[in-house]
Amino acid sequence: MKLLLTLLSAFMISAASVYDFKINSIDGELIDFSKYKGKTLLIVNVASKCGYTPQYADLEKLHETHGNKIVVLGFPANNFGGQEPGTNLEIAEFCQKNYGVKFQMFEKISVKGDDQHALYKFLKEKTGSEPSWNFCKYLVKPDGTVKFFASKVNPMDKQILDEIN
Repeated sequence: MKLLLTLLSAFMISAASVYDFKINSIDGELIDFSKYKGKTLLIVNVASKCGYTPQYADLEKLHETHGNKIVVLGFPANNFGGQEPGTNLEIAEFCQKNYGVKFQMFEKISVKGDDQHALYKFLKEKTGSEPSWNFCKYLVKPDGTVKFFASKVNPMDKQILDEIN
């Protein structure tokens, strides 16, 4: 099994674009990123028990107000201070109850370290940056360019809005 995961990971790292990935949603449905082809993506590692957790509200606001220009994708991760200890179901319930999240959420993954998910390896290769904390953001343009934003950059910040307008 470990060999299979290693081979799969190696394949995914060599993906030509972010649109080549297939990852399970938070409720277990396999999402083929090819459906996002031609769209700008904001990929965010999220956590429920972080000082930046209120950014969920702004991620949802971005989704609601600019959803025709950008697709928000949330990836729960427990890499920083154990701030995402919940199961996928618990995380989904938390996001819905507290922030009314409607943007696409994915299963909990690792965004750094030895078990870093292939998507985040790909994003790190593209930008030279990996998450240093929860709520780091990667803005992926349809042409394949990827820009990294640190946790402190709010999803509704002018830097991000300027990139999508």
